[in-house]
Amino acid sequence: QVQLVESGGGLVEAGGSLRLSCAASGHTFSMYDMGWFRQAPGKEREFVAGIRWTLGTIRSADSVRGRFTIFRDVAKNTVFLQMSSLRPEDTAIYFCAASLARTAVITIRSEDYDHWGQGTQVTVSS
Repeated sequence: QVQLVESGGGLVEAGGSLRLSCAASGHTFSMYDMGWFRQAPGKEREFVAGIRWTLGTIRSADSVRGRFTIFRDVAKNTVFLQMSSLRPEDTAIYFCAASLARTAVITIRSEDYDHWGQGTQVTVSS
């Protein structure tokens, strides 16, 4: 059974940085895309960044490109989201998710992701 456990959220001032971690277990993830999504109060869940486990190719949302970086540690089965230059509008619950890599490019659709973590809160104060 796939388990995804996020950590690293917290309260940070605007302009600051945080690193989120997602520890994955219960499966071999070589055929998976791993994604980070976020959901702010009253808003829909949105794609932030994704990484294809085998090749390490990445895809990120326009709103975070140049500020957030996704990467993985294959030996530790862990995916990270390094967030810099944080803004108040980045405040949300951040979720880690896993999807079988069914398409040529990393999917940004939440409905394509099969497994989800419980989420970690990120709050950016102005």
